Amino acid sequence: MTTQLIYQIEDTDGIIEVKETDGLRSLHFNSEPFQSAMSLKQPDKLHLDYAKAMMSYLLFSDIGNDDILLVGLGGGSLAKYILKHFPDCRVEAVEYRAAVAEIAHDYFELPRDSRLNVVIDDGARYVKDRLNLQRELYSVIMLDAFDSKGMAESLCNPQFFAACQAMLKKDGILVVDLWNTTEQFKQLFSWLGSLFNAKLLFLPIHGMVNVIGLFFHEDTPMYSQKALKKRAIQLEKTHGLPFKQFLKELITSNPNFIDKVTNQ
Repeated sequence: MTTQLIYQIEDTDGIIEVKETDGLRSLHFNSEPFQSAMSLKQPDKLHLDYAKAMMSYLLFSDIGNDDILLVGLGGGSLAKYILKHFPDCRVEAVEYRAAVAEIAHDYFELPRDSRLNVVIDDGARYVKDRLNLQRELYSVIMLDAFDSKGMAESLCNPQFFAACQAMLKKDGILVVDLWNTTEQFKQLFSWLGSLFNAKLLFLPIHGMVNVIGLFFHEDTPMYSQKALKKRAIQLEKTHGLPFKQFLKELITSNPNFIDKVTNQ
């Protein structure tokens, strides 16, 4: 198995690399772990398990033609997936590093689409500025802003998450990629649990440190577990992602929270 360095650039935050190994192209921030990955044979499909799991919010939300905010673009796999599968949906993606956004377009087939607006900015500053102009903009906010050291410092505070909640529509969902390896996870759990009144679910990713957190605003629809199982079957047929397994893991991993977001 040979790994080839395809592209390398250094900005003020360090080295960014694009590598290829046996038909898999990957993005790295001066570390071995992937920041993003794409199969060259199936570039439109989600490859990493954590990215697939971030789509588990579809069990609880019909996004239709609503707007989605992504904080952290990386290789753009989530943005690309949403644009492909939801043709009426618009995506706002905030990326701190301009070089990362260009790499997403040039090396990971992120389309330059009129429905996609990529903003180069600090995610916390962008959310604060938008909040000053308008609230309740998004049905879904997806936060994927980890690097090799953890979540970006500017995002890791209760004020940022409160601003994200205010940007959500009342039936919206905040989806957060978390790392269950540090004290930071406990702090985030405390902040977000309090902010969303314990209307939350965690989806652990087997074999990885990632845990996907789903945080539900006050008017998010509540489905019965029977209805969720039907939704999981249909979503799995449509997307080819393991929604039945997602639902099973969400139920078994959240005995203290599942009744707060589902009906019997």
